[in-house]
Amino acid sequence: MNEKHGGRWLYNDAIPERRVSQTRNRNRTAVSQTSSLDPNTFRTDFVRFAVDLGVLRFGAFTTKAGRLSPYFFNAGLFNSGAAVARLADFYAQALLSSGVEFDMLYGPAYKGIPLVTALAIALAARGRDVPFAFNRKEAKDHGEGGSLVGAPLEGRVIIIDDVISAGTSVRESVHMIQSARATPAAVLIALDRMERAGADDALSPHSAVQDVTKTYGMPVVSIASLNDIMTLLEKDSAFGEHRDAVAAYRTKYGVI
Repeated sequence: MNEKHGGRWLYNDAIPERRVSQTRNRNRTAVSQTSSLDPNTFRTDFVRFAVDLGVLRFGAFTTKAGRLSPYFFNAGLFNSGAAVARLADFYAQALLSSGVEFDMLYGPAYKGIPLVTALAIALAARGRDVPFAFNRKEAKDHGEGGSLVGAPLEGRVIIIDDVISAGTSVRESVHMIQSARATPAAVLIALDRMERAGADDALSPHSAVQDVTKTYGMPVVSIASLNDIMTLLEKDSAFGEHRDAVAAYRTKYGVI
């Protein structure tokens, strides 16, 4: 079945339709765990969590760039209250484990809005109550006006998103934060694909994440990366059939 996923993925050639009842049962199972996370294993735990919810899938997927990818990550499928709460706990663990100092959070529209809200709640539950803000795609010309919603942008700001592809969202976020005379401190994402851009005969030497770090001089913190996906595939025999395909893809398009 062909599917369109947020403009990034055009075809799904490997995953059959699942009945709604099956998906709901799987979601309940995946998020029924306690919210505590092991700081030593949370990255691979996140990969397994994403697989359990169907957010991370293995098969054959044609990307918008025309590549045949053996896996597909769609954060839009974190689509229940319990799933988003668990996701936010992973974001919180990744951020606090990174050691990056910050004063507030910022989520670019549209996916960043629920992510930044959920993360602020998760951090508050851990005793770190910080302000957050997000933007509107279209500036409001009545009421309070403007394009920013929430707390004023001040101090060291963490930008929250699901993934980094072209880096457009990061560029716009950095501009908005700097325009407010605040400081972009880091970008926090769910998955780093560790993948080079460009045509096969003209691949960039860097990934989109590396380009962000180089361009803006700030770290990109991810809950997990392609390396963590490979760790799961290598250690869990249930996913062994996909290991070679993902490893070959990493060899061809991946960065160190």
